[in-house]
Amino acid sequence: MKRTQIVQQEIIDKEKINSQEHYLPNFIKPNKNYFSDFEILLQRNTSPVMQIQTMEDLLKRDEQREKDGFPKKIRMDKIAKPGKNGKVVIIPNVFEEKFYHGQPQNEDGMGGSGEGEEGDVIGEKPLDQHGEEGESGEGGDGEGSEHELESSTYELGKILTEKFELPHLKDKGTKPSLTKFKYDLTDINSRTGQFLDKKRTLRKIIETNLGLKKINPKGKIDPNKLIVDPKDKIYRVLSREVEYESQALVFFLRDYSGSMQGKPTDVIVNQHLMIYAWLTYQYQKNVKTRFIVHDTDAKEVENFHKYYTISTAGGTKVSSAFKLVNKIVEEENLARDYNIYVFHGTDGDDWDQTGKETIKEVGNMLAYSNRIGITIAQNTGGTKLGDTFVEQYFKKSGLLEQEKDHLRLYSMMADTANEEEIIKGLKQIISE
Repeated sequence: MKRTQIVQQEIIDKEKINSQEHYLPNFIKPNKNYFSDFEILLQRNTSPVMQIQTMEDLLKRDEQREKDGFPKKIRMDKIAKPGKNGKVVIIPNVFEEKFYHGQPQNEDGMGGSGEGEEGDVIGEKPLDQHGEEGESGEGGDGEGSEHELESSTYELGKILTEKFELPHLKDKGTKPSLTKFKYDLTDINSRTGQFLDKKRTLRKIIETNLGLKKINPKGKIDPNKLIVDPKDKIYRVLSREVEYESQALVFFLRDYSGSMQGKPTDVIVNQHLMIYAWLTYQYQKNVKTRFIVHDTDAKEVENFHKYYTISTAGGTKVSSAFKLVNKIVEEENLARDYNIYVFHGTDGDDWDQTGKETIKEVGNMLAYSNRIGITIAQNTGGTKLGDTFVEQYFKKSGLLEQEKDHLRLYSMMADTANEEEIIKGLKQIISE
């Protein structure tokens, strides 16, 4: 190799290991903003190295962003994403600005500029979206983690309590947290125990004899020739298990009639999820939930996914929901063991405009419940049309004044309800 080539190669090698950046003369240095604005929000600094932060850290940065004159990026008004396995995933929503050249178009009709050939599937949408389950949410197919769910719900309750100044419960009711012990054959032991586990023992014997080459995997097994080591015998052992009983029981009720589809349901269910998170934090995760939906008739549904997505085209009879809760509490004797909370969501419509039956059932409920909270998400197209039927008969009954420590009502317009409005209503119905 010539001397000049050797020198050039040495220069190239030095350039490769040099940490400095080199640009052509008069070449504009590229902007090193590798990430979107949201990803920068997730970082403690503008380094391209991403860092994991808690939700509390993100909210602090978002608060500082607002103080600096910029709009908030994290919103809590779309936090409910139900899974079909009955678990609740909490997803704080992040808003990104959109910039358009000319008039904005309908997003469904806009073409993309990414990779792909003609005929490639770029998305799927059901042809028929009708049916019993509405459009308010879609369920995931994954199994998820109960521990992560419980932890995230608890953390959200802590954030809601501290950052949004929700009240701490001074009196959590008269029912103490219960702890029970039960005895079950859950532990296992070799050689000795109360109950021989035949499947585990047989598996262990086969494992031992395979190691001793007493079993031909391709041939027939002669049990008489198997060697049984005393250590191969696996027994179940009786052990004491601790069971913690929930201290609080919360009933979530909502109108699922035709007029509730869309934004009213989103507002109610998201607020109910916040209430659940708040109670989970207040009661240190010892909270049970029951879900009731109603039109003219009420029924209990098995999980949050069903509660969020189910809809119907029927009318509305509010009393049916409160009547069903009273029946469940009485038949299962729940008032003896639990601090009971009841939260109802509706658009304020009711076929019984006098509310005679509803007031009667709520009056019975006040005898055993810690708090009854009613949220009205009016479906009026953003225009306040005055008090709804539900507001009218509750105000007329005098219960809101007589039982103000146990019964609260808050009304908002569903179409214009944002995070601040939902939190404001939340404070109203749960405050001491």
